[in-house]
Amino acid sequence: MATLLRTARLSLRDFTAADADELVTLHNDPGVMRYLNGGRPTPREVVVNETLPHFIQEGHYAAEVSGRFVGWFHLLPDFELGYRLRTDAWGNGYATEGTRALIDRAFRDLGAERVWGQTMTVNLASRRVMEKCGLRYVRTFFEDWPDQIEGSDQGDVEYELLRPDWRPTP
Repeated sequence: MATLLRTARLSLRDFTAADADELVTLHNDPGVMRYLNGGRPTPREVVVNETLPHFIQEGHYAAEVSGRFVGWFHLLPDFELGYRLRTDAWGNGYATEGTRALIDRAFRDLGAERVWGQTMTVNLASRRVMEKCGLRYVRTFFEDWPDQIEGSDQGDVEYELLRPDWRPTP
């Protein structure tokens, strides 16, 4: 498996069918899914037949530390950033490290003028990651989600980083 990006501690690579079990485990961790679907499990069939093929096709990268799967990051064609990490990987700075690497790739290699991300207003940890990566708050907005989850009444927030404000990661 070819590595797309390597940081001091992370390797980001394309997903393969061999990642199915790790992705199923990640998407069934209530802590990981708390701000996405209220922590409900995602059926294996959905992960294997829908999520994984989508990840293989479009800008999602498996994240590894010393060869161990810790989650994933994405940089979508519209330069939207995102990530999902195993709970045992939280608090180690991996989210910030991987996001900074993708920001640098977007501006340096892909010609982005703007990168952006969004999360629930109440997801303070993800908001902090975006802020540490140089993204600035743009707006709070309210989507009509099919399922209400704790905190959804406070809406979602969008953050962005524009090319003139980008400072490459040393």
